[in-house]
Amino acid sequence: MLSNWVMLIEFISCINSYVERLLDRISNGVLAEDRRIAIVELQSVVTESRAAQLAFGAMGFPVLLSILKEERDDVEMVRGALETLLSALNPIEHAKGRKNEIQLALLNSDLLSREVGSISLLLSLLSEEDFYVRYYTLQLLTALLTNSLNRLQEAILTTPRGITRLMDMLMDREVIRNEALLLLTYLTRDAEEIQKILVFEGVFEKIFSIIKEEGGSEGGVVVQDCLELLNNLIRNNASHQVLLRETMGFDPLISILKLKGSTYKFTQQKTINLLSVLETINLLLNGGQEADPGKDSNSLTNKTVLVQKKILDHLLLLGVESQWAPVAVRCVSLRCIGDLVVSHPNNRDALASKVLGEDPQVEPALNSVLRVILRTASMQEFVAADYIFKSFCEKNPDGQTMLASTLIPQPHSINHTPHDEETNMSFGSMLLQGLTWSESEGDLETCCRAASVLSHLLKDNIQCKERVLQLNLEAPMPPLRGPEPLMHRVVKYLALASSMKSKDGKTSSSGYQHAQPIILKLLVIWLADCPSAVQCFLESHPHLTYLLELVSNPTATACIRGLAAVLLGESVIYNKTSDSGKDPFSIVDAIGQKVGLTSYFLKFDEMQKSSVFNTAKLAMPRKSLTRSNAASMAEIEDVDEKETTNQKSEDHPLIELMFDSQFVSFVKGLEVNIREQIVEIYSHPKSQVAVVPAELEQTSGESDGEYMKRLKMFVEKQCREIQDLLSRNASLAEDLVKTGGSGSSQIENRVSGGSERVQLESLRRELQEASQRVEILKVEKAKIESEASNYRNLAVKTESDLKSLSDAYNSLEQVNFQLEREVKSLKSGGATPDLDIEAIKAEAREEAQKESEVELNDLLVCLGQEQSKVEKLSTRLMELGEDVDRLLEGIGDETLPEDDEEED
Repeated sequence: MLSNWVMLIEFISCINSYVERLLDRISNGVLAEDRRIAIVELQSVVTESRAAQLAFGAMGFPVLLSILKEERDDVEMVRGALETLLSALNPIEHAKGRKNEIQLALLNSDLLSREVGSISLLLSLLSEEDFYVRYYTLQLLTALLTNSLNRLQEAILTTPRGITRLMDMLMDREVIRNEALLLLTYLTRDAEEIQKILVFEGVFEKIFSIIKEEGGSEGGVVVQDCLELLNNLIRNNASHQVLLRETMGFDPLISILKLKGSTYKFTQQKTINLLSVLETINLLLNGGQEADPGKDSNSLTNKTVLVQKKILDHLLLLGVESQWAPVAVRCVSLRCIGDLVVSHPNNRDALASKVLGEDPQVEPALNSVLRVILRTASMQEFVAADYIFKSFCEKNPDGQTMLASTLIPQPHSINHTPHDEETNMSFGSMLLQGLTWSESEGDLETCCRAASVLSHLLKDNIQCKERVLQLNLEAPMPPLRGPEPLMHRVVKYLALASSMKSKDGKTSSSGYQHAQPIILKLLVIWLADCPSAVQCFLESHPHLTYLLELVSNPTATACIRGLAAVLLGESVIYNKTSDSGKDPFSIVDAIGQKVGLTSYFLKFDEMQKSSVFNTAKLAMPRKSLTRSNAASMAEIEDVDEKETTNQKSEDHPLIELMFDSQFVSFVKGLEVNIREQIVEIYSHPKSQVAVVPAELEQTSGESDGEYMKRLKMFVEKQCREIQDLLSRNASLAEDLVKTGGSGSSQIENRVSGGSERVQLESLRRELQEASQRVEILKVEKAKIESEASNYRNLAVKTESDLKSLSDAYNSLEQVNFQLEREVKSLKSGGATPDLDIEAIKAEAREEAQKESEVELNDLLVCLGQEQSKVEKLSTRLMELGEDVDRLLEGIGDETLPEDDEEED
């Protein structure tokens, strides 16, 4: 083992000496041919040996940089120097190193970038005529950029015409152009200043020129690099987007989306190129940074211009008509359509008027999108297509009404025709067919997707809700049952999803884990602010019973139980009926008896803590497409139901995609209203008396006066008892809402008597108030201790100033004493004129004493003020139980000797 180490050390020593001899031949050699041979040998050994890379990094950079600087005329030497530098910066791949091994490429890159003037020297080589010199220089800069990005960005910015030289390389020969393009792509990722210079130099025109030359979307990786550079320049930058729109326009960009040829073949590179240009469109639709005041106006203008340039036709072709296109391209195209129409009335109208297909098989574009939703096997594609209807219906009551007007029930036989025979069906007929298709097929997936679309049609639109309530569907077996409302059919499918989910007796089952939350979302939106929908829902008594069971179902997820609780709450707050058994008081009583008020409110808290409601955020920005992740993003991964078993969340991954931040905020607002309304009803039950007790009737032989007196006493007694019960009931309900049921249910179960419960709640409130007072006192104590610490520091500083003043006074006394000695010596010499030395000395002493007294008085005033503050703080600390003497211990002890000397 020892011999191996010795051999290794000898080998490294030999390599070091060999590299050193080669460097010496290069720098001090006389014959030009010998120097060229030496640099070739050096390049070869550095390429193959890690030890040689390490040795060269330690001593070789200055030698080769001097060649690049002073021997430009010798092209072979310059080439050899550049190749050697490039070898030193590239890792050796043939040997698999240890994990903790030094990364020599990173080390050498850092050493080279730290050499003074190295980057500017390399940039100057780009103006050389030799092809290989320019090519190796660009490769060397790219290697440096990969390993030392920030330092290289700074060096290029500080080099005169550094960016301009790189821009000139874009018009060079193809190989050099591609290297320069890749280098600029890396440079512009997080360098705003470099982006500005490139845009000012006219890089947009050069980018689109290269894309056109390479063949657009049919081109190779060069097109991908161009689009990545373009995306780096316009990402979150409204001013660059405006410049692109007003100079080049969007026509060159849209032309990349045009599919060429008759076969529409999609290679992996073509897919990546299309995803890159779709990312560019998405950045334009976004408009800029969130904090940018011109973001919204710029986004609106971009949307308007893009639709004017007929981009909807290309996106619909890619996302809807081209079913042979990759799923990733279809999904991104559909999302771009949704972003185009959201909050833009003109674009919504343009989408509504679009027709797809060829005569005679033409249909509205929205019908085609709905067909994608109902038929696609990809969950991601369903979510992307559903986003189009969400964007189309958002704040668009006219569009919602237009779509809802097509909801006309069809005969049962037409509703269940095979998919292949769906010709010339209206939007509403297709949607109703999707809602009822599961009845014959036993598949709730289509019903679930149709329910999601219907929820967008009904959101915040009372007229559409009322209209859809009037729809009555024909029963599957008409002779046995009559027509039933659409809402009742939807509730039946909700119960069917629950039974199919647990048919094997287990909580996790097949593909219906996401059906219940989506159907519940539809019902929550439908009942919101619509008393007619609540009345229709409560017309069937089993609906209320099923909801009460679903809220208490331990096998259901927290999200499902919470949404069922919200649905029950809506049946209370939007309930205007007075029918017995259906009025708000009856529903609240049923909740109290079947679920319990504490447990019911607890369902809201569990829902808010679930992953669906915790992770719901605004639309997350798409991950930028780069060379490193392009292949993985082109192969989109669909939502897999099997993944749910490996996740911490008990909800289906699709639910997190469908429940956006708007719906989550809407549910949270409903929860507040539900709590307040139920507390109000629970505290103030019905005031009407339906039955008069029999003992209040007048007995035979009883006079009217006695009967009235007895009746009055009975009523007064009942009023006192009712008021007492109402006050206690209100107190309990309010405390229950505040605590949310957490931690109190177990205690309340042990308390049987009403008086004990009231006493317990009173003690709990007192304990909470005491805890709050303790927290306040702790905060005040911390604040006072902080002030005391500050004053201690100030006192130490003041004493230090006094010490400095004392030193100055002593120094002045020494100077005075020295002057007296000099005067005496001069007097004894007899060469001085007759001066009043004593008067001068007294005057100087008096001036010094006055200055000292003024400064001492100022300091004494400051000390007096600080002393009063310290006394106040000491009093406050004593009230809080602190030991003041211990806090002040040690202050001023060091300065006592100086004070004694000053008095002397």
